[in-house]
Amino acid sequence: QVQLVESGGGLVQAGGSLRLSCAASGRTFSSYAMGWFRQAPGKEREFVAAISRSGGSTYYAESVKGRSTVSRDNDKNTVYLEMKRLTPEDTAFYYCAAGRKYMAAMTSYDYWGQGTQVTVSA
Repeated sequence: QVQLVESGGGLVQAGGSLRLSCAASGRTFSSYAMGWFRQAPGKEREFVAAISRSGGSTYYAESVKGRSTVSRDNDKNTVYLEMKRLTPEDTAFYYCAAGRKYMAAMTSYDYWGQGTQVTVSA
């Protein structure tokens, strides 16, 4: 059993950067691959990035690849998502999730956080 809590969201101007955090409690954090998803009003939840259990492998959506970095600190039971060169299209509610593998499909994850709002102003 894992409980996830996201933080670090907020308002940022276009072109700026933001780092989101996801703190886990429950069983050993390193037992799970972690994923980040986002959902904008009126749209379906979409994959953003994922990282393997050890942090040795990462996977990004094409929309954020090259300007985003997902990382984790297993000693702190925390996963991070840093996004740079943000645009209004990045505005969404961001969720972290824990699962068996670092996949893009939502069904690959068993546990979800409550989310944190990211708003990018033009």
